[in-house]
Amino acid sequence: MTYFPSLPDTPHLADVFRQFPDHVKPLLEYHDLLLRGESPLSVAERELIATYVSGLNACSFCFGAHRIYANVFGVTDEVIDGLLDNIDTAPVDAKMKPILRYVEKLTTLPTQLTRKDAEAVYAAGWSERALYDAVQICALFNFMNRIIEGTGVTFDYADNPPSDEELAARKSRNYSDFGKSIGLWD
Repeated sequence: MTYFPSLPDTPHLADVFRQFPDHVKPLLEYHDLLLRGESPLSVAERELIATYVSGLNACSFCFGAHRIYANVFGVTDEVIDGLLDNIDTAPVDAKMKPILRYVEKLTTLPTQLTRKDAEAVYAAGWSERALYDAVQICALFNFMNRIIEGTGVTFDYADNPPSDEELAARKSRNYSDFGKSIGLWD
């Protein structure tokens, strides 16, 4: 049962956006800028951060959706599952680990972040812009995870995997295209 009587029994984010469309366009445009625009972080790395934050928050909808995107851009399930099991032993590029540790702390213990956490990111060869992009992605997915959980979205991609056609389309699809595909604008 959903928390919002106007939504179906097993709501998807599309149902929430159709019911409350007023702020969707700028939100999805922000997703496009942050996750597909210029960045020192690759699209795969940004989708990995989104997936990891959503996994830390146990948001099955966002975790599933962004796991699919991460896979499409070359991140394996082994990497994603390994991060959630133990970041130290996860089969992820060592350069990414300080960024992932930073967003983990920002998600779970934000008041305990220190200059040393940022310095570890810089020591790995990342710029301030890369760290700022990672911080924004972390913040965006903590925000989106709260929208999903707060509205009672229960659609789970683990139970509803996309078709091969849908997977192929995700490589070139922007987030704003989602708004178009659900009829919010042309």
